[in-house]
Amino acid sequence: MFPPDPTPLLSRAPVVPVLTIERMEDAVPLARALVAGGLPLIEVTLRTQAAVAAARAIAAEVPAALLGIGTLTKASDVALALSTGAKFLVTPGTPPDLAEALRKSPVPVIPACATPTEAMALANLGFSVLKFFPAATAGSIEFLKQIFGPLPHLKFLPSGGVTAENAAAYLALPNVVAVGGTWVAPKEAVAAGDFAKIIALARAASSLRR
Repeated sequence: MFPPDPTPLLSRAPVVPVLTIERMEDAVPLARALVAGGLPLIEVTLRTQAAVAAARAIAAEVPAALLGIGTLTKASDVALALSTGAKFLVTPGTPPDLAEALRKSPVPVIPACATPTEAMALANLGFSVLKFFPAATAGSIEFLKQIFGPLPHLKFLPSGGVTAENAAAYLALPNVVAVGGTWVAPKEAVAAGDFAKIIALARAASSLRR
């Protein structure tokens, strides 16, 4: 068994919101706002105590959301992430033991790399869509342009330093299928319950073209 290709999933929207949810009560209205703005793919990161419960609430109460779990850092995180009802999994890096666990996932996986060697190692394991992280400091748009020559078969989800200002430039590259970003759900807007602002930001992001 090998995970399904994430490309069809990532083709649903140009931007994958990357969420660090601190309060359970924010989870469902935040997910609803992003979906209403045209961004159904939602990555909930395993960075807070509320993350798992928040993800389960989104899966149960926002059926239009395509829930992803991010910040998987060890093999045991795979089963935990799948228990939330996740439709895709994302890592910030991919050591060998985690890569092996991810190969058995029943849902699409986007393992992360930051160098050509890491990209080639993951490609040799069968992964063809990779997260490029942290994009802004690992080479940014120029890295993706340069790696396309020797590795044209690989596709990327850049994340980490992708913003409203540079997202379109990333999406214009032939080896980028979507971008991950936090700008569509600013912490201050979430804290204030300003979900109208998040809907507006999501609508602007969903209008970006690959």
